[in-house]
Amino acid sequence: MTHRISRSMFLSACLALVFGVILVPLQAEASHCSTAASAGQWAYTYTGTIFTSNGPLPAASVGHFSADAMGNLVGSQTRSVAGSSGVEDIVGTASVNKDCTGTATINVLVNGQVQRTAVLALAYDSNQNHARGIFQSLVLPDGTNVPVVITSDNTRVFPRN
Repeated sequence: MTHRISRSMFLSACLALVFGVILVPLQAEASHCSTAASAGQWAYTYTGTIFTSNGPLPAASVGHFSADAMGNLVGSQTRSVAGSSGVEDIVGTASVNKDCTGTATINVLVNGQVQRTAVLALAYDSNQNHARGIFQSLVLPDGTNVPVVITSDNTRVFPRN
């Protein structure tokens, strides 16, 4: 009888070990971020400073965008630079790494014409329901680099579990 119990316990322990070795990496992999997992409706704000030859200008925006599983995004924003506001469309791409960092390249358009292109570094948190960003570059259509210090706060409109 003791022999049967020992064999049964040994077999159970081996099965638990095998399942543990197989399932733990799968669970860990499921917790990684991805571009596909960032798909959805997002709202955001950004604030910061644009540096011009005439001095610094405060800048802020509020907007929304939709991102698909391939990282394509489209949306619109209302921005204010030194108190002058305007409504703009945005289109671009974003990619998200397994470590929950990412990048986005955003074209800002007015009446279908590109006004500027921004590249942002991103960090996702809260199960990829929230992201923070900082502008790495802001470039005008003629290639002029505009120095900026601008950060963004991005929140999924319909959070996922």
